[in-house]
Amino acid sequence: MERKTLFVDVMLPLPVKGLFTYRVPFELNDFILPGQRVAIQFGRKKLYTGLVRKVHEDIPKGYAPKYILSILDELPIVNDIQFTFWDWMAEYYMCYPGEVMNAALPSAFKLASESKLRLYPGFTVGTTALNEKEALIAEALIHRDTLSIKEASDITDQMKILPLVNTLIDKKVIMLEEELKDHYKPKTEEYVRLAEAFHEDKALEEIFDKLEKRAFKQLQILLAYITIANKENGYPEVSKSLLLKTAGAVNTQMKELIKKEIFTVQIRTVSRLETRHSSDDPAKIEFNEHQQKALGRIKDNFKEKDVSLLHGVTSSGKTEIYIHLIDEALKKGKQVLYLLPEIALTTQIIHRLQRYFGNKVGVYHSRYNERERVEIWNKVNAEDPDDQYRVILGARSAIFLPFKDLGLVIVDEEHDQSYKQFDPAPRYQARDSAIFLAGLNNAKVLLGTATPSFESYYNTKSGKYGLIELTRRYRDLNMPEIIIADFRKELRKKGSPSHFTQLLLDHIEEALRKKEQVILFQNRRGFSPRLECEVCGWIPMCIRCDISLTYHKNANHMRCHYCSYHTHVPAICAECGSSRVLMHGFGTEKIEEELSIIFPEANIRRMDLDTTRSKHGHQKIINAFEKQEIDVLVGTQMVTKGLDFDHVNVVGIMNADNMINFPDFRSYERSFQMMAQVAGRSGRKEKQGKVIIQTFNPKHEVIADVVDNDYIKLYKWQMAERNRFKYPPYYRLIQVRLLYRDFKLLNEAALVLATQLHSIFPGKVLGPEYPLVSRVKNQYIKQLLIKTSRTESVLTVKKELQRQLDGFASLKEFKKVRIRIDVDPY
Repeated sequence: MERKTLFVDVMLPLPVKGLFTYRVPFELNDFILPGQRVAIQFGRKKLYTGLVRKVHEDIPKGYAPKYILSILDELPIVNDIQFTFWDWMAEYYMCYPGEVMNAALPSAFKLASESKLRLYPGFTVGTTALNEKEALIAEALIHRDTLSIKEASDITDQMKILPLVNTLIDKKVIMLEEELKDHYKPKTEEYVRLAEAFHEDKALEEIFDKLEKRAFKQLQILLAYITIANKENGYPEVSKSLLLKTAGAVNTQMKELIKKEIFTVQIRTVSRLETRHSSDDPAKIEFNEHQQKALGRIKDNFKEKDVSLLHGVTSSGKTEIYIHLIDEALKKGKQVLYLLPEIALTTQIIHRLQRYFGNKVGVYHSRYNERERVEIWNKVNAEDPDDQYRVILGARSAIFLPFKDLGLVIVDEEHDQSYKQFDPAPRYQARDSAIFLAGLNNAKVLLGTATPSFESYYNTKSGKYGLIELTRRYRDLNMPEIIIADFRKELRKKGSPSHFTQLLLDHIEEALRKKEQVILFQNRRGFSPRLECEVCGWIPMCIRCDISLTYHKNANHMRCHYCSYHTHVPAICAECGSSRVLMHGFGTEKIEEELSIIFPEANIRRMDLDTTRSKHGHQKIINAFEKQEIDVLVGTQMVTKGLDFDHVNVVGIMNADNMINFPDFRSYERSFQMMAQVAGRSGRKEKQGKVIIQTFNPKHEVIADVVDNDYIKLYKWQMAERNRFKYPPYYRLIQVRLLYRDFKLLNEAALVLATQLHSIFPGKVLGPEYPLVSRVKNQYIKQLLIKTSRTESVLTVKKELQRQLDGFASLKEFKKVRIRIDVDPY
């Protein structure tokens, strides 16, 4: 029988156009499938992990393709729907397919080669003149097969090692080769079982007697095993670590029992993921009249529309509706994707879902390490539904998981800007991408929020989405009372500014006296946003970015929040030498410190990026707050999002003006959303909560709308402005950013590109201009903004834009200028 010559089109996790064709060795013909990973050589030497997109017999013309080196998976890890989804994302967000692949796959799936040093064949010590450092590397390779570049650097104590390596290659002392590095290894654990010779009572009694006389701790281990065995009616394999913990013994004592052949040992592959079982009797969900009506309307809408928006005020019981819909989807044999904007939110909701659905629920976000993310991916991709995660709760990256039977997508807090990915590419909007993904799977989408994005609400008014409204809180609780604290009055009374109005302090004091909890929201971390010399106006700036350094008191340094550069706190002005360098503004750290002085008996904690960097950082703070171990929680926007605490009765918004006055067309929409959301954390039991908003402008329209809880009024007057000034949802935006180290060359490049784009899209291009932060990580930035009407074909605009960008990239003088495209940059 004649063997077929097969080829594969392979996708690489690199910013390159198109697919690459490789030949399949005959011996792998029967095993190769689309969606599998393969090891391939790309370029002269580098090895990469590629994904097979297509298997075919079409012989490439004009060149002889390289062979794939190996197949890395028994079964495909990516399915056809995912590939279609990736293609759409690359096209819509104007990036390379390989960039989507890179974002989608956990890093441990993407094997890349590592350069290794090896002795040149035939090299003999003493035949070539070597200096001291060259001799160190040669000697090390006599005793070892290979060295990594880092190891060579460590041996020679030389940071810039490549010139030395190149010299040794030229002298034919060493050769450089590539080795594929696998970052994923299954987790293993030792299990022990009583040897068969001791399963009889008589033999067991004899060994008991011997151990009792000579090795009491070993006897304790054996007794602990028998106790476990009696519970399981047999002689099961038991985790060695669990057995030692139960017996209060150490590994050396276990080794003696294994040496005596009393126990046998097996190495088992175990999961890194926590297993939780559903409650035997989870609390039955009892809907009130309003929830029941909302649920009925959602089901009716799903008969006609694929997407519905549940617009429910804070604490109206949206989560209970989600749980009911998840249960119905699971009963139909479908998988569910439940998206949340913030990792912090998963902590509370995961426990609620697991009470109902047990180990069918998986969680996926960036705080899991890469090995754990591989295991979650494999659980979603499992062939057997009983081994599968059926419900995935996750942040935006969860849209890339390999769903097989997706039936329902829930996007909670759909308005949240955390659903937008900014860097690196693909710069996708997870909510919009999830809607497209659902369409590919014939799944339904429910968007939920108390403060809808204007785009989603507009889509309900145009008939594209269904709309369901929940206007009353669960159990008919009152909405919180909004109280305005006027900073101007405070200034007139005190004569000097303070971060706390007396009104806010009085309410905090009253809440603490009643053993109630308080949340304070300030959307700025650190101690002070900037230092400034009172004499000459000097401000410490980042050396790499066009931004002032933020003072972090706990770390005792000044830090850049863009590139993480940090430096010491200046004692005197670097310009004039004055010691009058004062702090301006305040962040969460300063609020925490000052409040601790005002209320020394209160337990005050912060929840911001600095306090939640660890894997379980969010969870520890939220658990402590739930248990009332914390009296006052000070936080950034993390505290505004969907958290549910029974004992919070006072919420303080430290400075509403910072949000409202931010120079962005969405600032009014977003400041309303943030204030309304954080206000919703208050008054979740029988009592009416109180929200104190501190501001210098109490009569501002946005604050008036927050006080009245009038989203519709805000929507109407803001949409009139959006339409007038050509902003979404009436127009689409595409941002083009140019980045380069050389300020002058960047300006020249921006002018050339802008001239082209103004010519091609007359009246639709703004710029070039500098963004608010015009230099980041030593890269100067200029940007252009293209506005296109909803009536125009956005695909045509993108194709023409790409054609212009390709032409610009071919200009030799601007070859090094980087271009970043951001579609829907908001």
